[in-house]
Amino acid sequence: MIIRPLVITAALLVVSLVIGVVVGPAAYSIQDLQQALFGGQEGPARAILLSIRFPRVVAAALVGASLALSGTIFQAVLRNPLAEPYLLGVQAGAALGAATAITFGLTTVGSLTLPLTALVGALVAIGVVFRVARVSEQLDTHVLLLAGVVSSSFFVAALLLLLTLASTDSLQSAFFWTLGNLGGVSWRMILVLAVWLIPSFIVSVAKARDLNALSLGEETAASLGTEVESVKHLAYFLASLLAAAAVSVAGVIGFIGLVVPHAVRLLWGADHRMLIPTSFLGGAAVLVLADAAGRTVASPLEIPVGVVTAFVGVPFFLALLRRGYAR
Repeated sequence: MIIRPLVITAALLVVSLVIGVVVGPAAYSIQDLQQALFGGQEGPARAILLSIRFPRVVAAALVGASLALSGTIFQAVLRNPLAEPYLLGVQAGAALGAATAITFGLTTVGSLTLPLTALVGALVAIGVVFRVARVSEQLDTHVLLLAGVVSSSFFVAALLLLLTLASTDSLQSAFFWTLGNLGGVSWRMILVLAVWLIPSFIVSVAKARDLNALSLGEETAASLGTEVESVKHLAYFLASLLAAAAVSVAGVIGFIGLVVPHAVRLLWGADHRMLIPTSFLGGAAVLVLADAAGRTVASPLEIPVGVVTAFVGVPFFLALLRRGYAR
């Protein structure tokens, strides 16, 4: 039952990775890719495929997997199909942190300055929402969602104020980053994201049964032996930092954490033992394809990947709502 969805999403990811590497302003064939991988002969094709596109595609896969996994966990903990990192203020906090670094010229300090400041902004957002949602030493999921929406609005307002006061060059750089950008990702940034993503995925899979129980309601979960508060705290921590790490690397990219889990539920059901790994793989594949589309649709211009995911994600999600699947 679980094997078939995994095989399908894994195959989709492999196909998307190949497409992501070979398509672009300069298109290459599968043979060109094979020659670059195994031929060993230096040339412009090998440099473009392996030094430019390959790390970008890997980054897109890791970011997409992180956002989809984060959205899956949030929706389980909050028992709300609309829950996702953007609504909970994580992405807005990260965007404010990154925009602050760009506006004040801190990005010249080092290549990791921008993701680090974005991560700090996301952590501040997480801390604010978490503190507000703790009622009588318990994490109130309803307050958590409301606090996230309000905090997101505040951080967005602060971001707009900062961009209003920024210089023209800083404004352009910060605005482009807030739309999602995978062009400047380094292997060091990819490694940092992978180091956090892989253990988080393993822990999430190990907690799949608890998330299944929690999605039925806290009283039901407690009657089934789930330590409700500890699972909620752990899940919120994992999901928040997954989103923060993804945004710190690639900017603000919406709808992956919202749409991908819904699509997987629609196809194969809501068992988190299946939902977590297939959303993980599906999110990776979707963002790789979205980034490839952004690089090719308006070539030689590049459409930010966040714009692509919004154009695809909004009508898809509205269609789900219309048909009654997002419940």
